[in-house]
Amino acid sequence: MKELIKEAALILKRSRFTTAFTGAGISVESGIPSFRGSGGLWEKYDPGVLDLQHFMHDPAGSWVVIKEIFYDFFGMAKPNKAHLVLARMEKEGLLGRIVTQNIDNLHQEAGSLLLSEFHGNSKKLKCLQCHREYHPGQISLDHFPPTCVECGGILKPGFVFFGEGIPQVPLAEAYEAASISDVFLIIGTTGEVMPANQIPFMAKEYGAVIIEVNPEPSNYTDKITDIFLQGKATVVMEQLERQLFPAALDDDQDGIN
Repeated sequence: MKELIKEAALILKRSRFTTAFTGAGISVESGIPSFRGSGGLWEKYDPGVLDLQHFMHDPAGSWVVIKEIFYDFFGMAKPNKAHLVLARMEKEGLLGRIVTQNIDNLHQEAGSLLLSEFHGNSKKLKCLQCHREYHPGQISLDHFPPTCVECGGILKPGFVFFGEGIPQVPLAEAYEAASISDVFLIIGTTGEVMPANQIPFMAKEYGAVIIEVNPEPSNYTDKITDIFLQGKATVVMEQLERQLFPAALDDDQDGIN
């Protein structure tokens, strides 16, 4: 594993443009469980509450579950080491873009700016009538559904529901990143959700080196992955950080001593 980390770090240092492609697995260590699989949120909740037609038919009922998952539970989560390392890579010029499937806002909270949110963001609410946008802190979530203070329209979370199209801007940004990347760094996604799961395959077709960080093999591992760094995202990304920024880490340690 140590040699693979060194090899991956060298490839990342030489890359002219690197994209990180992140999924639910990068946020698990922040206390956010994945939706699918053993222990996932869909074992506890009916995913139908996030179907667009269901929401439009019964917004109040959907909002009861939405608040519990995304604003009571997710609201306590903080960025972990993996998020912070990606933000540092961006700051140091080693990361050109993050394409994330996550809606938890943790990349932004870690300091990342070059971000394409493929599935939107739970920290934004949008009025279905006048299209005004709010932050959850601006709106009372004590009654369901929450409504716009301007027009009284129903507010919908700013993430993509089942049956809803991917926003054009992040979609175009993801396609562009796939076409220009020398390296595609996959972190914490098994590659099950369409159409996001096709982005790494597109990057591979354009010639990108695929570096994958996952605790277990994914749908990418045996098909397109060039370097598989098996382990928790926080552990692997900290090891990568030590190879990417050894001098800076030594200076930090000297300052502590």
